Amino acid sequence: MNRFVTSIIGIVISSPIAVIIWPISYFGFDQSVFLSTLWSVLGGVIVFGASSIFMSARFLKKHGLSRKEYQYIKGNVKEAKSKVFRACKALLSIRHIPSLKERIELVRMIRKIYSLTKKEPKRFYQAEQFYFSHLDSTLELAEKYVFLAAQPKKNKELDLSLIETRRTLEKLTKSVEEDLYEVISNDIQELDYEIDVAKQTIKNTKESSLINGSGKWK
Repeated sequence: MNRFVTSIIGIVISSPIAVIIWPISYFGFDQSVFLSTLWSVLGGVIVFGASSIFMSARFLKKHGLSRKEYQYIKGNVKEAKSKVFRACKALLSIRHIPSLKERIELVRMIRKIYSLTKKEPKRFYQAEQFYFSHLDSTLELAEKYVFLAAQPKKNKELDLSLIETRRTLEKLTKSVEEDLYEVISNDIQELDYEIDVAKQTIKNTKESSLINGSGKWK
């Protein structure tokens, strides 16, 4: 739930109410300027708070989450924000041309999982393996690789470590790909269902046309 958008909507709703309350209080109830202003501000704050609560409840209902579940997900996704940024930065900082395409794809998948779970919090439960394991491993390996590769002098042991790190990152790329497919698995199933329904509809339409057109099967 975007707090900025929620705040803007709350202000848009509460501001006219606050403006209306002032003249009603001042002229209609013969209140002083101070009290009219006080009632106006108080009314605006109450309406703003009520609208925020309403939109929050509506958001949670839409995504099928309790407030406790949403706070848990929100906290984990917020904590992952800096990890996602650092992991993507480190992956794109690696100076190894042969693996560039694969690393770009890994960055794309990491950002996609993050954006999907931020937009639709309930998907977090399908991405727990990513947030609690694969993201941390990717971040640690990528930053370690960048650090070691930047050393002025290298030996055989260091070169072997860099090679092994790249291989491990390749395996993590496959794991993150599986994480992404898990996050969108419900969408894939829904699409398959819609395709089956569409195919059946087309088939029924053709059969109906044949029967109505000739009165017999062709």
